[in-house]
Amino acid sequence: MRKRLSLALIVWLVASSGCALTVGKQTVGIQSGRFFFTDGVLRTNYHAPFESVWEACRQAMKDMGVSGIEESRKISRGKITGVLQGEPVEIGIDYAEYNVITVGVRVGIAGNNAMARLFHDRIRENLLKK
Repeated sequence: MRKRLSLALIVWLVASSGCALTVGKQTVGIQSGRFFFTDGVLRTNYHAPFESVWEACRQAMKDMGVSGIEESRKISRGKITGVLQGEPVEIGIDYAEYNVITVGVRVGIAGNNAMARLFHDRIRENLLKK
């Protein structure tokens, strides 16, 4: 009984705190069940039309003080890049399915998970304003 309780506690702690796995040079992790972090890019899905997500990402770049903003866009995907305090910032926007858009944020060369999370928070706030 005690072993089962201990095992259940360990499984719950790992599942609730997120986990990461490193294979070779790639790191893959899941955080709070909503975000997926791999190779320095923090990804999540937004349930909104592509155009709304695109505008929310553009506004997030401006809100965060990113300079030298450049955009490249095709029908179902696009990329917004710039520089924040000397670090490159890249937001990739991909159509996943109807009203489900995957957004990946990389801040810095290796990827800064905390800063990428701040960008995602700003994108979410911008979507809620609409």
